[in-house]
Amino acid sequence: MTRKKILLAGESWVTSATHYKGWDQFGSVTFHLGAEPLVAALKDSDFELVYMPSHEAATAFPLTIEGLQAYDAVILSDIGANTLLLHPDVWLTGKPVPNRLKLLRDWVRGGGGFMMIGGYYSFQGINGAARFHRTPVEDVLPVTCLPQDDRIEVPEGFAPEIVGPEDHPILQGLGRNWPLLLGANEVRPDEGADVEVLARLPEGDGGHPLLVTGRYGAGRTLVWTSDIGPHWVPNAFAEWPGYPKLWRQSLAWLTAGEK
Repeated sequence: MTRKKILLAGESWVTSATHYKGWDQFGSVTFHLGAEPLVAALKDSDFELVYMPSHEAATAFPLTIEGLQAYDAVILSDIGANTLLLHPDVWLTGKPVPNRLKLLRDWVRGGGGFMMIGGYYSFQGINGAARFHRTPVEDVLPVTCLPQDDRIEVPEGFAPEIVGPEDHPILQGLGRNWPLLLGANEVRPDEGADVEVLARLPEGDGGHPLLVTGRYGAGRTLVWTSDIGPHWVPNAFAEWPGYPKLWRQSLAWLTAGEK
Protein backbone atom coordinates (compact mmCIF):
# COMPACT_ATOMS: atom_id res chain seq x y z
CA MET A 1 0.00 0.00 0.00
CA THR A 2 1.32 3.44 -0.96
CA ARG A 3 1.84 5.69 2.03
CA LYS A 4 0.15 9.08 1.92
CA LYS A 5 2.60 11.97 1.90
CA ILE A 6 2.12 14.68 4.53
CA LEU A 7 4.02 17.98 4.64
CA LEU A 8 4.49 19.49 8.10
CA ALA A 9 5.86 23.04 7.97
CA GLY A 10 6.95 24.80 11.16
CA GLU A 11 7.62 23.48 14.67
CA SER A 12 11.20 24.69 14.99
CA TRP A 13 12.95 27.63 16.57
CA VAL A 14 16.37 29.02 17.45
CA THR A 15 17.19 30.33 20.92
CA SER A 16 19.96 32.86 21.54
CA ALA A 17 21.14 33.17 25.15
CA THR A 18 23.66 35.36 26.95
CA HIS A 19 25.43 33.82 29.95
CA TYR A 20 26.86 36.06 32.68
CA LYS A 21 29.56 34.68 35.01
CA GLY A 22 30.76 37.49 37.19
CA TRP A 23 32.89 39.79 35.07
CA ASP A 24 32.64 37.58 32.01
CA GLN A 25 29.88 36.77 29.58
CA PHE A 26 29.41 34.62 26.51
CA GLY A 27 26.61 33.78 24.09
CA SER A 28 25.15 30.51 22.88
CA VAL A 29 22.64 29.54 20.20
CA THR A 30 20.53 26.38 20.27
CA PHE A 31 18.18 24.89 17.66
CA HIS A 32 14.97 23.15 18.72
CA LEU A 33 12.46 20.86 17.00
CA GLY A 34 8.95 20.71 18.45
CA ALA A 35 7.22 17.94 16.50
CA GLU A 36 9.08 14.87 17.76
CA PRO A 37 5.92 13.43 19.43
CA LEU A 38 4.06 13.59 16.10
CA VAL A 39 7.03 12.11 14.22
CA ALA A 40 7.03 9.19 16.66
CA ALA A 41 3.23 8.81 16.44
CA LEU A 42 3.36 8.41 12.65
CA LYS A 43 6.29 6.00 12.56
CA ASP A 44 5.37 2.78 10.72
CA SER A 45 1.97 4.26 9.82
CA ASP A 46 0.15 4.77 6.53
CA PHE A 47 1.63 8.28 6.39
CA GLU A 48 5.02 9.53 5.24
CA LEU A 49 5.75 12.74 7.14
CA VAL A 50 7.98 15.32 5.47
CA TYR A 51 9.12 17.61 8.32
CA MET A 52 10.09 21.07 7.02
CA PRO A 53 11.40 23.28 9.87
CA SER A 54 10.42 26.94 9.83
CA HIS A 55 13.74 28.28 8.57
CA GLU A 56 13.66 25.84 5.65
CA ALA A 57 10.02 26.59 4.86
CA ALA A 58 10.93 30.20 4.06
CA THR A 59 12.47 28.98 0.79
CA ALA A 60 11.52 25.29 0.44
CA PHE A 61 7.75 25.50 0.91
CA PRO A 62 6.23 24.97 -2.57
CA LEU A 63 5.81 28.02 -4.78
CA THR A 64 3.48 26.28 -7.25
CA ILE A 65 0.26 24.26 -7.19
CA GLU A 66 2.22 21.46 -8.82
CA GLY A 67 4.63 21.45 -5.90
CA LEU A 68 1.77 21.17 -3.42
CA GLN A 69 0.24 18.34 -5.41
CA ALA A 70 3.14 16.15 -4.35
CA TYR A 71 1.40 15.94 -0.96
CA ASP A 72 -1.90 14.48 0.20
CA ALA A 73 -2.10 16.92 3.10
CA VAL A 74 -0.28 19.98 4.42
CA ILE A 75 0.04 20.86 8.11
CA LEU A 76 1.03 24.32 9.35
CA SER A 77 2.07 24.30 13.00
CA ASP A 78 3.64 27.16 14.93
CA ILE A 79 4.77 29.02 11.82
CA GLY A 80 3.49 32.53 11.15
CA ALA A 81 2.10 33.87 7.90
CA ASN A 82 5.18 36.08 7.39
CA THR A 83 7.46 33.09 6.84
CA LEU A 84 5.39 32.05 3.82
CA LEU A 85 4.69 35.59 2.59
CA LEU A 86 8.22 37.01 2.86
CA HIS A 87 10.34 34.73 0.71
CA PRO A 88 13.97 35.99 0.78
CA ASP A 89 13.61 37.09 -2.86
CA VAL A 90 10.83 39.44 -1.73
CA TRP A 91 12.40 40.54 1.55
CA LEU A 92 15.98 40.99 0.40
CA THR A 93 15.75 41.90 -3.29
CA GLY A 94 12.18 43.13 -3.87
CA LYS A 95 11.50 40.42 -6.45
CA PRO A 96 7.85 39.31 -6.86
CA VAL A 97 7.12 35.66 -6.04
CA PRO A 98 3.83 33.71 -5.85
CA ASN A 99 1.68 34.22 -2.75
CA ARG A 100 1.90 30.87 -0.98
CA LEU A 101 -1.16 31.56 1.18
CA LYS A 102 -3.25 31.93 -1.98
CA LEU A 103 -1.66 28.81 -3.45
CA LEU A 104 -2.64 26.84 -0.35
CA ARG A 105 -6.21 28.07 -0.61
CA ASP A 106 -6.46 27.13 -4.28
CA TRP A 107 -4.83 23.74 -3.70
CA VAL A 108 -7.31 22.89 -0.95
CA ARG A 109 -10.22 24.03 -3.10
CA GLY A 110 -9.01 21.53 -5.71
CA GLY A 111 -9.01 18.62 -3.25
CA GLY A 112 -6.02 18.94 -0.91
CA GLY A 113 -6.20 18.28 2.80
CA PHE A 114 -5.14 21.09 5.15
CA MET A 115 -4.60 21.14 8.91
CA MET A 116 -3.56 23.93 11.25
CA ILE A 117 -2.22 22.95 14.66
CA GLY A 118 -2.13 25.50 17.47
CA GLY A 119 0.84 27.24 19.00
CA TYR A 120 2.34 30.65 19.66
CA TYR A 121 2.64 31.25 15.90
CA SER A 122 -0.57 29.59 14.74
CA PHE A 123 -3.93 31.21 13.99
CA GLN A 124 -3.34 34.77 15.29
CA GLY A 125 -0.81 33.79 17.95
CA ILE A 126 1.19 35.65 20.56
CA ASN A 127 0.69 39.43 20.33
CA GLY A 128 -1.33 38.76 17.17
CA ALA A 129 1.95 38.09 15.35
CA ALA A 130 1.08 34.82 13.57
CA ARG A 131 -1.24 36.97 11.44
CA PHE A 132 -3.50 34.46 9.71
CA HIS A 133 -6.63 36.54 10.35
CA ARG A 134 -8.15 37.82 7.10
CA THR A 135 -5.78 35.81 4.90
CA PRO A 136 -6.49 33.21 2.20
CA VAL A 137 -5.53 30.50 4.71
CA GLU A 138 -8.28 31.66 7.06
CA ASP A 139 -10.72 31.32 4.16
CA VAL A 140 -9.93 27.60 4.10
CA LEU A 141 -10.20 26.98 7.83
CA PRO A 142 -13.49 25.86 9.44
CA VAL A 143 -12.91 28.58 12.04
CA THR A 144 -12.30 32.34 12.15
CA CYS A 145 -9.18 33.72 13.78
CA LEU A 146 -9.37 36.53 16.31
CA PRO A 147 -7.83 39.91 15.34
CA GLN A 148 -5.62 39.96 18.46
CA ASP A 149 -3.49 37.73 20.70
CA ASP A 150 -5.55 34.55 20.90
CA ARG A 151 -3.65 32.42 23.43
CA ILE A 152 -5.57 30.66 26.19
CA GLU A 153 -3.11 29.70 28.93
CA VAL A 154 -4.48 27.14 31.38
CA PRO A 155 -1.53 26.28 33.65
CA GLU A 156 -3.70 24.13 35.92
CA GLY A 157 -4.78 22.09 32.89
CA PHE A 158 -8.14 21.40 31.29
CA ALA A 159 -9.79 18.15 30.31
CA PRO A 160 -10.98 18.25 26.68
CA GLU A 161 -14.73 17.95 26.33
CA ILE A 162 -15.59 15.52 23.53
CA VAL A 163 -18.80 16.66 21.84
CA GLY A 164 -18.65 14.76 18.54
CA PRO A 165 -20.18 11.31 18.03
CA GLU A 166 -18.09 8.40 19.30
CA ASP A 167 -18.34 6.69 15.90
CA HIS A 168 -16.81 9.67 14.05
CA PRO A 169 -13.77 8.38 12.11
CA ILE A 170 -11.46 10.72 14.04
CA LEU A 171 -12.85 9.86 17.50
CA GLN A 172 -13.27 6.10 17.21
CA GLY A 173 -11.68 4.20 20.06
CA LEU A 174 -10.51 7.33 21.90
CA GLY A 175 -13.21 7.44 24.56
CA ARG A 176 -14.22 10.66 26.28
CA ASN A 177 -11.64 10.91 29.07
CA TRP A 178 -8.54 12.48 27.54
CA PRO A 179 -5.47 13.66 29.48
CA LEU A 180 -5.12 17.30 30.46
CA LEU A 181 -3.96 20.03 28.10
CA LEU A 182 -2.38 23.32 29.21
CA GLY A 183 -3.54 25.77 26.56
CA ALA A 184 -4.90 26.50 23.10
CA ASN A 185 -5.56 29.26 20.59
CA GLU A 186 -9.00 30.86 20.78
CA VAL A 187 -10.95 30.73 17.52
CA ARG A 188 -14.60 30.95 16.51
CA PRO A 189 -16.21 28.06 14.60
CA ASP A 190 -17.68 29.02 11.26
CA GLU A 191 -21.30 28.37 10.47
CA GLY A 192 -22.24 25.81 7.84
CA ALA A 193 -23.31 22.23 7.41
CA ASP A 194 -19.75 21.10 6.71
CA VAL A 195 -18.32 22.47 9.98
CA GLU A 196 -18.27 20.05 12.90
CA VAL A 197 -16.83 20.75 16.35
CA LEU A 198 -15.64 17.40 17.71
CA ALA A 199 -13.96 18.60 20.91
CA ARG A 200 -13.77 21.83 22.88
CA LEU A 201 -12.50 23.37 26.08
CA PRO A 202 -14.80 23.05 29.11
CA GLU A 203 -17.35 25.81 29.68
CA GLY A 204 -15.35 26.99 32.67
CA ASP A 205 -12.46 27.76 30.32
CA GLY A 206 -14.66 29.40 27.70
CA GLY A 207 -15.96 26.37 25.79
CA HIS A 208 -13.76 27.31 22.82
CA PRO A 209 -13.19 24.87 19.93
CA LEU A 210 -10.36 22.36 20.24
CA LEU A 211 -10.90 19.97 17.31
CA VAL A 212 -12.92 21.12 14.29
CA THR A 213 -13.41 19.68 10.81
CA GLY A 214 -14.71 21.29 7.65
CA ARG A 215 -14.67 21.32 3.86
CA TYR A 216 -13.45 23.87 1.35
CA GLY A 217 -14.32 23.19 -2.25
CA ALA A 218 -13.25 19.61 -2.95
CA GLY A 219 -10.80 19.64 -0.03
CA ARG A 220 -11.01 18.82 3.65
CA THR A 221 -9.74 20.96 6.51
CA LEU A 222 -9.06 20.28 10.16
CA VAL A 223 -8.14 22.46 13.12
CA TRP A 224 -6.51 21.37 16.39
CA THR A 225 -6.15 24.50 18.50
CA SER A 226 -3.76 23.07 21.09
CA ASP A 227 -0.17 22.02 20.35
CA ILE A 228 1.74 18.96 19.15
CA GLY A 229 3.90 18.79 22.27
CA PRO A 230 5.06 20.86 25.25
CA HIS A 231 4.19 23.16 26.64
CA TRP A 232 0.47 23.08 25.84
CA VAL A 233 0.59 19.30 25.34
CA PRO A 234 2.13 17.77 28.49
CA ASN A 235 4.20 14.60 28.28
CA ALA A 236 1.29 12.67 29.78
CA PHE A 237 -0.84 13.57 26.75
CA ALA A 238 1.91 12.74 24.23
CA GLU A 239 2.48 9.40 26.00
CA TRP A 240 -1.25 8.59 26.12
CA PRO A 241 -2.07 5.55 23.91
CA GLY A 242 -4.72 7.67 22.22
CA TYR A 243 -2.18 10.24 20.99
CA PRO A 244 -0.97 8.31 17.91
CA LYS A 245 -4.50 7.10 17.23
CA LEU A 246 -5.80 10.69 17.29
CA TRP A 247 -3.26 11.88 14.71
CA ARG A 248 -3.46 8.84 12.47
CA GLN A 249 -7.26 8.94 12.40
CA SER A 250 -7.23 12.71 11.84
CA LEU A 251 -4.91 12.35 8.85
CA ALA A 252 -6.94 9.42 7.48
CA TRP A 253 -10.06 11.61 7.55
CA LEU A 254 -8.22 14.62 6.16
CA THR A 255 -6.82 12.72 3.16
CA ALA A 256 -10.05 10.95 2.26
CA GLY A 257 -11.22 13.79 0.01
CA GLU A 258 -11.65 14.09 -3.73
CA LYS A 259 -8.03 14.82 -4.75
